[in-house]
Amino acid sequence: MQFADIKNDIAFKKVFGDINHKNILISFLNATLGFEDKKKIVDIELVNPYQIPKIEDLKETILDIRATNQSSESFIVEMQKKDLGDFAKRSLYYTSKAYVSQLEKGEDYSKLKKVYFIGILNFKIFDNKSFISRHLILNQETSKQELKDFEFSFIELPKFKKDLEDLETILDKWIFFIKNAKKLDLIPKNFEEIEFKEAFDIAIRHKWSKKELEIYEYISLKEMDEQNALKTAENRGIEKGEKQAKIEIAKKSLLKGLDIETISDLTGLSIEEIQKLRD
Repeated sequence: MQFADIKNDIAFKKVFGDINHKNILISFLNATLGFEDKKKIVDIELVNPYQIPKIEDLKETILDIRATNQSSESFIVEMQKKDLGDFAKRSLYYTSKAYVSQLEKGEDYSKLKKVYFIGILNFKIFDNKSFISRHLILNQETSKQELKDFEFSFIELPKFKKDLEDLETILDKWIFFIKNAKKLDLIPKNFEEIEFKEAFDIAIRHKWSKKELEIYEYISLKEMDEQNALKTAENRGIEKGEKQAKIEIAKKSLLKGLDIETISDLTGLSIEEIQKLRD
């Protein structure tokens, strides 16, 4: 079996944003937020369920799934594959926007419900060592959470180092699935829960429609082109820096009276280049 890269925008939303398999997202939310007993989410309404997007409508590497549970609390789940800068500010913006949109003009503030933001990042952003961090609004003096309506959880995939045999929790399994599904040929034996079997089944690419595969490949190729462009720019920067260092050495060597041939041997610059520096 060939599983999709779950970090790909369309694959992520196809797995976690399918209204017919909302138990997958419910399991992920409960595991990420540590919800148990009465707090546990048992049902959600997807505000923007999965639909095959059009290429011209794709948002660059930004994907969000909004859900609302039975307590009318809202959840924003976003997969961000590359660091575009200001992600922390964007998460605040999205969360604030979701919070404000709960009220119509003139309605009472008491109707406002809590909004949870979950960011899954394919890059590092914070100083914490753990792959998941929770961010709350706390009273500086008492450390009490008295402003409770905003809560942020960030999962930094590069910090998740566990192998299959090291997975202990449902959250461990979900992060392993998101990070490594593409590398697997079979569903691992320790992923026995029904929601994982459904998630892996959805991720099997040969079951997708032609249109879905086209969008998936388009996104993958676009990301590859961007990575190659970045590497090229970095290599050119390195080459330019190395060349400039050689020029500085040649200049100092000329001032000390070394002959052109010796300087050429030391720096690797051509005799013509050194002659121009001397002139």
